[in-house]
Amino acid sequence: MTVTRCDVLVLGGGVIGLTAAIALLDADRSVTVLERGRSGYGSSHGNCGTITPSHAGPLAAPGMVTTALRWLFTPDAPLHVKPSFDPALLRWLLDFARRCNAGDYHRALVAKTPLLQRSRELLAQLIDREGMASEFESVGTLVVCRDAGEFSKLRGHNEELASVGIAIETLDAEQTMQREPALKAGVAGSFYYPADAQLRPERHLDELTRVVRAKGGTVIEDTAVQGFVRKGNHIERVVCAAAEYEPRDMVFALGAWSPALAKQLGLRLPIQPGKGYSITYSRPAIAPRIPMTLRERSVCVTAWQSGLRIGSTMEFAGYDSSLNPLRLNALRRAASEYLIAPIGPEQVEEWYGWRPMTSDDLPIIGRAPGIDNLIVATGHGMLGMTMSAGTAEIVADLASDRAPSIDITAFDPARFA
Repeated sequence: MTVTRCDVLVLGGGVIGLTAAIALLDADRSVTVLERGRSGYGSSHGNCGTITPSHAGPLAAPGMVTTALRWLFTPDAPLHVKPSFDPALLRWLLDFARRCNAGDYHRALVAKTPLLQRSRELLAQLIDREGMASEFESVGTLVVCRDAGEFSKLRGHNEELASVGIAIETLDAEQTMQREPALKAGVAGSFYYPADAQLRPERHLDELTRVVRAKGGTVIEDTAVQGFVRKGNHIERVVCAAAEYEPRDMVFALGAWSPALAKQLGLRLPIQPGKGYSITYSRPAIAPRIPMTLRERSVCVTAWQSGLRIGSTMEFAGYDSSLNPLRLNALRRAASEYLIAPIGPEQVEEWYGWRPMTSDDLPIIGRAPGIDNLIVATGHGMLGMTMSAGTAEIVADLASDRAPSIDITAFDPARFA
């Protein structure tokens, strides 16, 4: 079997792994990326492409347990847990429920915000510097409410976001319709987050792959990691079907696939695959100007010059690889409630992806406990695209023995040990 020596071996060719590879190359490290399928075709490929520091609040929020129980027997609810006896999922759910309180919510919010804001800044710089055709636009995002009670409730949530430096504009019904003419009449109001942005994920991922290769990095596709050869506190080899790799350093960026391989290394990474869905269309004649969240339905809508995408939902059903028509139809219904033109002339793609969800909704970033040449960068939940550039900077800092520019204590992999 071929054995290849390499400087930094990045496991995972998704948005985190590819962006980290670029940061490492810019830090004068040689990089090889291993991807089990096609580079960039994992959980980020079909998401809605919103770059959202405004989503700093964790999923584990006060009242979420009650909401989840209410939706338990509603298969097309925005959040759905498929009933099953899965001990790992049960432990994850219990830990998640334990964190649905005001104190843990605020601590997670405070921890995530600096990473999100730093990453938003770095992402724009990366796209500009490398001339990436990602369809990036700094247009903000809009959360639209049709229910007056929900509009009022969200005001309280926004006060907490504002306390950590998230800019917010409150728009009444008339102002909302003026800002976004693609909406149907009947909105109660909206909230605009001017620091947010959008891009087209699959095009951005293609561009990341291009940039890695242009800078001299290697991206090897259709190569799944099977195991590791470890000696003491050092990973000596990474074993794949047709080859083995001897890395000086390694970055573990396997997203929803992290837990099983981490277990082989003696690491506990309690990540659950949170399944999200999207439908992509060609661009309709009346398309939204601003990417938006349809608040009551928890559905995201993004329009680019090249198309329209509706997506979201969160389904905990293990690694179920089917496209659930109930959940896809729920996306279509939600869009039709809010938008004058909820679909485009041509349906391009129906898609699902598994988001790597931690129970505290914080990413896992840092040096692995007990392994001297492994950096972990996974568990980014629904915000991998937004956190990608900031995570990449942290990875490059750790690999270069520099102190990261933000506090990463809350993201420490050792918190699950």
